[in-house]
Amino acid sequence: MDIIKLYGSMELAPLVGLSDAIVDLVSTGGTLKADNLQAVEHILDISSRLVVNKAALKTKYELIQNIIQAFADTRTSD
Repeated sequence: MDIIKLYGSMELAPLVGLSDAIVDLVSTGGTLKADNLQAVEHILDISSRLVVNKAALKTKYELIQNIIQAFADTRTSD
């Protein structure tokens, strides 16, 4: 087995013969379906985190709150 680090569209690797399988992040599965691929094993649940240092939280509080709200709005629209 060889492990190759790729950047970009991982799902293309099996289609062009570069690999037999890939490990990739899957959210809805739409890309898998579009490329005629299937998930064979669930490895791990993941989540995203917004990390802000204390100085930025004080000096850019409104901007950070807007970013948080934008994420929240996106999440509730799913």
